[in-house]
Amino acid sequence: MRYVIVSVVKGEAGNFNNNLRREVFQRFGAKSSKLPAHFTIKAPFECENINEVDKTIESFCKKHMKAKYTLEKYDHFDNRVIYMKVHMSEEGKTLHDNLIDKLDKIDFINFKPHDGKNKVFHVTVSSKKIQKIYDELWHYVNQIPFKFNCFFDNICIYKWQDNTWKLHKEFNLK
Repeated sequence: MRYVIVSVVKGEAGNFNNNLRREVFQRFGAKSSKLPAHFTIKAPFECENINEVDKTIESFCKKHMKAKYTLEKYDHFDNRVIYMKVHMSEEGKTLHDNLIDKLDKIDFINFKPHDGKNKVFHVTVSSKKIQKIYDELWHYVNQIPFKFNCFFDNICIYKWQDNTWKLHKEFNLK
């Protein structure tokens, strides 16, 4: 089974991202993830039994407090991905890195530079074959400013099932 570990962006900020992605798709045909608004903790991976991951995250969440971050301004990875910038607090970065250390001890979880401790925290707006419309799309989203104060307060595991991501389990930080 294929899984991904993310932190879902909730409330006004999550609604903003979900609505913007829908609008960009309707206006430009630019697709994005089938996940709700989120930043990725561990990119998709395969495993037969998720129990060890569940227990590791559950234990982690019982011992750690939520942390603040801000969503403000857009950025991009070349002309392939447009995203909302996550300005993670020091507490949030430490929280994230401690979680990576715990998950990295699980045999079948392997972090690459783009999804390990030094990742670029981001919430994707559009990422599927946008090269041909990149300039127009970039100009469009930059006319829609935003700033949200958020909490890194959840860790969610999604599984790929029936051609979409379905929530396996959500864990909440203290």
